[in-house]
Amino acid sequence: MKKLILCLLLTGATGHVHADLNIFACEPEWAALADEIGGDKVDTYSATTALQDPHYIQARPSLISRVRRADIVICSGAQLEIGWLPLLLTKANNPKVQAGSTGHIFASDYVDKLQIPTNLDRSQGDVHPEGNPHVHTNPHNITIIASVLAQRMMQLDKQNSNLYQQGLDHFIQRWNDAIIKWEDRIKPLKGKKVISHHNSWPYLLRWLGMEEVANLESTPGIPPSVSYLSNLASQFSSGGADYIIRTPFQNAKSSQWLSERSGIPMLLLPLTIGGTEKANNLFSMFDDIIDRFVEITK
Repeated sequence: MKKLILCLLLTGATGHVHADLNIFACEPEWAALADEIGGDKVDTYSATTALQDPHYIQARPSLISRVRRADIVICSGAQLEIGWLPLLLTKANNPKVQAGSTGHIFASDYVDKLQIPTNLDRSQGDVHPEGNPHVHTNPHNITIIASVLAQRMMQLDKQNSNLYQQGLDHFIQRWNDAIIKWEDRIKPLKGKKVISHHNSWPYLLRWLGMEEVANLESTPGIPPSVSYLSNLASQFSSGGADYIIRTPFQNAKSSQWLSERSGIPMLLLPLTIGGTEKANNLFSMFDDIIDRFVEITK
């Protein structure tokens, strides 16, 4: 009996030993991607939500603590998080996730970046010198980054490498099937013209075959003036744009003002997971984006 009890205790003890990876994501899309690949072998945490502008986050003590315990830090990069991530990494002092380590991933480093400026000065406002960071809004980029993330997970947790490979393979199969369906649905959207609140959508619009004809912000990151919006209303009152789009964390007043005066329909799109009620994972995020465009195009 004593041997049986001891055996059960040892079994129970080893049952609680696991090689899970702690993954700190700067944005919800990367936490969601890690969950798709790692399942219950990963513990994920997103530093931001869909209702926050990822440019402007406070390096809170709770975030420092999360980075200190992380095995992987995955972020969009291209200086999207330049205002807070370097401080988190310094304060956390975790060698596993510092720049250049296996546990440090900037998603934008692995795809072709758009809108890399040739000249920079302060008058240009919130411009990213390394290119536009919102690479996740093209689903083909997600495929590339998923492979990178899975390889890092396998390097850091060799015990579960087969499971991570299986998770990646399963995700890629489902993702490629979804892309085929999405690209069939978006055919009527090709050639449409868009006014964006902020320059958040170049990857999405290129994939959709749309053209961005204006931004509501005359200077990136600076709220538009009434005179600038009035000029846009005059410019597009007779046509030239099909939609005005914004994210949930951007003030709706400017979009509404321009929509009312120009007759251009306004759309709220989820920039990441949680941006709308339907966008609760990577698949439903793109489903919802396409649904919203298609519905208003009918």
